[in-house]
Amino acid sequence: MAPMKRSAGGLSLILTILISVTAALCAMAVAAAPAAPSQVQPSVQAQVATQVKTQVHELDGHRVTLDVYPAAGPLRGAAILSHGFTRSRRTLAGHAQALADAGVLTLTPDLPCTFDFRCNARALAALVGVLRAGGTFGAPVERVMLVGFSAGGLSSLLAAHTPGVVGYVGLDPFDRTLPGEAERLGQAAATRLRTEAMLLRAPPSRCNAEAVAAPWATALPALWRDELIAGASHCDFESPTDWMCRLACGDTDPTRQQRVRQGLLEAAARWMR
Repeated sequence: MAPMKRSAGGLSLILTILISVTAALCAMAVAAAPAAPSQVQPSVQAQVATQVKTQVHELDGHRVTLDVYPAAGPLRGAAILSHGFTRSRRTLAGHAQALADAGVLTLTPDLPCTFDFRCNARALAALVGVLRAGGTFGAPVERVMLVGFSAGGLSSLLAAHTPGVVGYVGLDPFDRTLPGEAERLGQAAATRLRTEAMLLRAPPSRCNAEAVAAPWATALPALWRDELIAGASHCDFESPTDWMCRLACGDTDPTRQQRVRQGLLEAAARWMR
């Protein structure tokens, strides 16, 4: 059957109605959701919130906005957490705070290049250099771990050979073959990486391109751990995630999310010694 023809005005009206209905449903869902019980006193929550600072830095020719989570107690090292495609630094805030509470200075940048993974890797490498030099974020940091979710996992992998990087964590990472190249970008980088690595992965789905990065597990020469989290959705690896991710990629589960968090803390315990 041929598609029905509609006027531009009719399409605009339909689109407006759909957006309005979607916004209303989201507002109703938020209003109806019960508030989660707090495990921290309000004064402590306010203190934690004021510790996180948003800064803008010039990295490899790009102005990059990032959030800084100061380490609680003696500094053990630093971590840089990179978000997924079309996501933002705020979708990794929960992981960042948990690492900071464990004594790891944590940075969550908004990656500067949407489609250019090598560009993002250069920016991450520059940020590692800033941490090692000291001054901008405090004392010089000798040990840095790179953590990346989805497409951010690919960019982080490409930067994981940078001097000072002692560990790499891929959170359900993504890979792809670039135009004019014969091999997937991440697969090729994985075979050359000598930095110790950990992979935390979900089963195949459309949101991780049917587990496209799973072959990294056999390619990484210094693989420490490859863990497939049974039943996990792509969104289980963000913290916090949102309704848009759940709508596109599946629901989340607190037990699976906690397994991801625990894996990150175990990596920090191993590399930030």
